Amino acid sequence: MSDTQEQLSKPIHIVVMGVAGSGKSTVAEALRDRLGLTMAEGDDFHPQANIDKMSQGIPLTDADRRPWLEVINRWMLGRNALGESTVVSSSALKRSYRDILRKDVPVFFVHLVGSQELIQRRLSERKGHFMPPALLPSQFADLEPLQPDEPGIEVSVEGTSEEMIQRSIDAVKAHAEREESQTSEAIADKADESLKSSNER
Repeated sequence: MSDTQEQLSKPIHIVVMGVAGSGKSTVAEALRDRLGLTMAEGDDFHPQANIDKMSQGIPLTDADRRPWLEVINRWMLGRNALGESTVVSSSALKRSYRDILRKDVPVFFVHLVGSQELIQRRLSERKGHFMPPALLPSQFADLEPLQPDEPGIEVSVEGTSEEMIQRSIDAVKAHAEREESQTSEAIADKADESLKSSNER
């Protein structure tokens, strides 16, 4: 268990999001290894029908994605019930997708951002993945950046993989510290209320 987890009084759940080729798995694996989070690869939750469509260069519809996103959400809910902190890699391109992912779960999104040209080049160099580079433009077209009321942060993919990883780790640590601070304040407020109530009796 990591120092971050030991200091938390409640689990945190990180979704590393972005278009294909942005480095989601790389960052998620680093968060797992360096912060001790339980990891799931979002693509592993896809039904075979979705994988077949993407392998043929056919973009998924919202109807295709909904059951997949709901399964990931249920996985995080289950881990949360066990008191585990998690990290999941998932494109989560639209607000509606992210709303499904964070239903009843305190999710923090790490959005990996970069130019289409840079990510296209990296995607074309990647081997053994079912997402063809030809689908990247459709992903950028679907992408809806994080809104102000969504818990998360944008992290640049520029530079080396290690630089991208470190930026992501720093963001998650800062989020964990904020969560811990808010929890401590809530506990203190509750204790004050209990003491005040006792004194009034």
